[in-house]
Amino acid sequence: MRAVMYRSFEGDVTVEDVPEPICAADGVVIRVEATGLCRSDWHGWMGHDPDIDQLPHVPGHELAGTIAEVGRDVSGWAVGDRVTVPFVLGCGRCEPCANGDQQICDNQLQPGFTQWGSFAELVHIPRAEINLVRVPDEMDFVTAASLGCRFATSYRAVVQQGRVMPGEWVAVHGCGGVGLSAIMIARSCGANVIAIDVSPAALTAAREAGAEHMIDALTTRDVAATITRLTGGGAHLSLDALGSEATCLNSVTSLRKRGRHVQVGLMVGSDARPGLPMGMVIGRELEVRGSHGMAANEYPAMMAAVADGRLRPDSLIGRTISLEDAPAALMAMSNPATRSGMTVIVPI
Repeated sequence: MRAVMYRSFEGDVTVEDVPEPICAADGVVIRVEATGLCRSDWHGWMGHDPDIDQLPHVPGHELAGTIAEVGRDVSGWAVGDRVTVPFVLGCGRCEPCANGDQQICDNQLQPGFTQWGSFAELVHIPRAEINLVRVPDEMDFVTAASLGCRFATSYRAVVQQGRVMPGEWVAVHGCGGVGLSAIMIARSCGANVIAIDVSPAALTAAREAGAEHMIDALTTRDVAATITRLTGGGAHLSLDALGSEATCLNSVTSLRKRGRHVQVGLMVGSDARPGLPMGMVIGRELEVRGSHGMAANEYPAMMAAVADGRLRPDSLIGRTISLEDAPAALMAMSNPATRSGMTVIVPI
């Protein structure tokens, strides 16, 4: 089968012929119909993710497709079923999994990180019974793939971790795939949204996704003060959807008293340990939370909102590309963003 592969971090990325995956007893092999290109894939290629400890490697974790093979111990699923999966695969046995929190499983696996991923014609998914999500017939595979990481992560960050309420002010720092998803989801819940980014194209996309105010962080001297002024006291909920010390700090300091900060963007390198104003966190009784994907058991509410048109993740898709175009697209993420919206790879 064809797959996108790199043999060294920051090295060449190529499309190669590799052996087809072997189906484990508890797993399935999925024929990939679509798979998203995510900044987390770029972090993996750059060597930022410690879960990638063996090379060569095949990235990809936002996928949708049809089951091509079913392991002998798997029940409830059949060849031909249309499926997607969370980017975190739970084990079903640890304490977090017992509590329904597979997204923080003690023994989690992640396609594209702990194992070869979905930038390929076929991908193996272990622990299938607790991690597969059925894709409705009326949902196309490109839309389903766009849910897998960014949209599902944003949904949980806004709805479950952020506990957004109608009429609240939500600030979204960083308007890439995660940020645009968060904006759409917050608006669907009746919140008012302020979008913050350094890219005019991203801010235009944020307006189209439903943001009421746009702030250019390059030309705005004090982002937090501007948010406080626009909201009459600060955001009720603020998300760092990028993952930098600057965006994290702006997110926390833009909150009103008893506001909630949710960290969604990965913090790596020199940004891994941001200096947060803990005196402000204490004095204002602020909440600081993380959000790490979403478990398969939490997908139905999001799927229902997509099915009835309250959420339109397909409108956030900027382009579809072939598997052969994926290496250049992955490496190009090292450069400042020149386009908005999600990129989805269609292997066929």
